[in-house]
Amino acid sequence: MPIKPLFIQGPSATIRLLLLGVLSLVLMTLDYRTQHLAGLRAGLLTLVYPVQFVVDLPVALARWTSEMVSSHQSLLEENAGLKVQQVLLRAQLQRFVALEAENMRLRALLDSPFRIGERVLIAELLAVDLDPFSRKIVLDKGSLHGVFAGQPLLDADGVIGQILHVAPMTSTAVLITDPSHALPVQVERNGQRAIAVGSATGNSLDLPYILNNADVREGDLLVTSGMGGRFPPGYPAGRITSVTRDPSQPFAQVSAEPSAHPERSHQVLLLWPKNDQSASPSSLPTPTASTKSSASDRTTPAPLVTPLVTHP
Repeated sequence: MPIKPLFIQGPSATIRLLLLGVLSLVLMTLDYRTQHLAGLRAGLLTLVYPVQFVVDLPVALARWTSEMVSSHQSLLEENAGLKVQQVLLRAQLQRFVALEAENMRLRALLDSPFRIGERVLIAELLAVDLDPFSRKIVLDKGSLHGVFAGQPLLDADGVIGQILHVAPMTSTAVLITDPSHALPVQVERNGQRAIAVGSATGNSLDLPYILNNADVREGDLLVTSGMGGRFPPGYPAGRITSVTRDPSQPFAQVSAEPSAHPERSHQVLLLWPKNDQSASPSSLPTPTASTKSSASDRTTPAPLVTPLVTHP
C-alpha cells in the first residue's frame, strides 16, 4: 500500500503571487481597453446589493424606531415650525416666479432660447467611501431607474459628484473631492473660470491653474460654469478658503471647501439634462424644479459626450 505524503507539494507561494498579479493586470487592462467586464461588474454589484441592504438595515430600523417613539409634543412643535417655514418658502417662491417670468420676457426680447426646469430623482446613500485616494458613494438607484454613467449628482448644498458605474439596482458615484476628478467652475463674483480638482490631503478642492494676477479672493463662491456640458451652470461647488501667491511661480495656490457634505447627507438628487427627457423612464415620478435661467445657459448640453474629467 503506497504511503501518502504528509504534505502535498504544489507551486510555491511566490509563483502563485506572480500568477495572480499577472492575471490581475491582464483583467484590468482588458476592462480599461475594451470594457468587456462591465457586465460582470454590474452582476457582481447586483449580488452585493443584498449585503449592502442588510448592512444599512439597522440604521433604517433605528431611524424608523426613533420616529415611531417621538413624543406627541415634539411632533406638534415640529409641525408648527414646518408651517412657519412653508409660509416663508411660499413667499420666496412667489418672488422667484416673478423673476423667472421677467427673465423669460427679457430672453424673448433678445431672441435667445431658454430651458425649463430639470428632471430629478431622489436617491438614498447605501455606502460612503471617504478614503483620501478614492472618494466614492453607493446609491440605491440604478439603470432600472434610468440612471446613466456621467449623470450629475447634487445634495441640498451643491454639486456632490457624478455617476461612475451603473448596475441594475445600484450605482457608484465619484465625488468632486476625489483626486482623479476635475470640475469646471467659475467665480460667481466676476466670472473667472477655473478647474476645481479633488485634493488628496483631505475633503477640499484645489484650483491649480489660477494666475497670480487673477482676481480671486478668500470667501469667493465657486459655481459650475457649464463648460463641457456635463454639469449644468450655476450650481454651488465650493468656497475659496485660501489664496497664496508666489512671485516666482506662474500660478497661485488656491484651495476651496466644497459646498456639498456627503458625510452628512442621507439623500442626493440625480439630475437629468433639460433636453434629455428620455433618460428617465416615464413610469418614474418626475418632480421639476424651476430655476432662474442665466445668460450663460446652453440649449443643447451633451452630458454623455464629454468623458469623465480626470486629473493625473
